[in-house]
Amino acid sequence: MRYSRPGAAISLHAGADAGAVDGELAIEVADNGMGIPAELLPRIFEPFVQGERTLHGAVGGLGVGLALVKNLAAMHGGRVTARSDGPGQGSTFTVRLPLDLAPASAAPGPFATSPAVTRHSRSILVVDDNVDAADMLADMLRAHGHQVAIAYSPEKALETFARQPIDLAILDSGLPGMNGYELACALRQGAGKAGVREVRYIALTGFGQALDRQRSAAAGFVAHLVKPVDPGQLIALV
Repeated sequence: MRYSRPGAAISLHAGADAGAVDGELAIEVADNGMGIPAELLPRIFEPFVQGERTLHGAVGGLGVGLALVKNLAAMHGGRVTARSDGPGQGSTFTVRLPLDLAPASAAPGPFATSPAVTRHSRSILVVDDNVDAADMLADMLRAHGHQVAIAYSPEKALETFARQPIDLAILDSGLPGMNGYELACALRQGAGKAGVREVRYIALTGFGQALDRQRSAAAGFVAHLVKPVDPGQLIALV
């Protein structure tokens, strides 16, 4: 309802798509809200395409939600589209997924467990104030044999870090109150005082310009990943 006026209507329809290829399910969500300008439609599923660049989460646009939807649909062999007649004319989003499931002998997808990875299980801390994004990332890492703790705030991250050993911390840069760079510094200081072994840090961010990557490197991050994260890239890095 964030992009619709009070009392606006939202409809949901699901079923076999007669206009698509055989064996495809279409899930359509439509509203009569603010709509989408024509010039933005081709880029609507790009991360932060309408967001303001800020490190403290004051995003004025669509953030990463639609980019995550696109990636999730693709992971299941599907696709997502958007259409709108323009500002004030509402929007319709359609997710199409294949009804035929891959056979059990099919090649494993990005969430499948790999024996080669489980032999090198890591203790990982995922920090992101976007609950859905943090949970999805943690599930993916657990599926590859890693031990994962989740913190939805910098304060919780500091508490978790203090009570259990961590090999790797994946930090969202746009955390509220204390951004990811500041949190990495605080965690590093805490690790130093406790005399624990070195912890590596990965920056998770919506910003991928050269200056952003330089800032991550200067803050001691070993990698700079731009949302939405490519699962294969992250698993290989871990």
